[in-house]
Amino acid sequence: MMKKPVVAITRPADRAKKACEIVEKLGGSAVLAPTLDLQPVNTDSLKDLVKNVDSLDWIVFTSPTTIDSLNLFYPDFLENLNCKVAVIGNKTGSLLKKQGVDVDLMPDDFTAEGLVEEFTKSDIKGKTIRIPRTASARDTLPKGLKNLGNEVILAEAYKSLFPMDDESVKELIGKIENYEIDAITFTSPLTVHNFFKISENNEKLKRLLSNNLLTVAIGPITGKVLDDYEVTHIYPDTYTV
Repeated sequence: MMKKPVVAITRPADRAKKACEIVEKLGGSAVLAPTLDLQPVNTDSLKDLVKNVDSLDWIVFTSPTTIDSLNLFYPDFLENLNCKVAVIGNKTGSLLKKQGVDVDLMPDDFTAEGLVEEFTKSDIKGKTIRIPRTASARDTLPKGLKNLGNEVILAEAYKSLFPMDDESVKELIGKIENYEIDAITFTSPLTVHNFFKISENNEKLKRLLSNNLLTVAIGPITGKVLDDYEVTHIYPDTYTV
């Protein structure tokens, strides 16, 4: 009987359930080793967003984690939302729809660049736009929307933390060195950076990820970081898990 392919999932534990289920459903075996932890935070900037929600023209949701955070701290926030809504990807969009929120704008290309392009095409300028997200996110989106002449205000809704438990990642690296892993998935730049921070021999790990297993990024932004580490990889046409 053929051995089940073993796929490593490096995304945060609370976001990894679906990915593990997909691997098992397709006949693989999933190994979970989060290289990133996400923690909802009720910051002053998030309180300010909620307080001034009625003055907004647009709100942009970049990930399901932001929605989880708002639901946790402000359970009635989404149902009272009275502005236009943009999202980066269809996972975030479908989560909002489930909660009765209509999405007005979603790019075909699920990246910050893709969303800026949609705002540009629709000639959206001179608007007040709030973006709740993690403080460590790239500045591509706020910068791009500001360049169109919009007022953009960021709100920190969650923190992206170095993994609290790096033992599972060290164990995973051991399994990679013992040729026990067939594929590995990375879902954000930080999942890659933290993975290499935990590794004690980056040169060896780069070689193994490039030559001995299939390394998969969620999309081109994460792929670019793997390029920086000189890791050969692929990514899907649709940037979702």
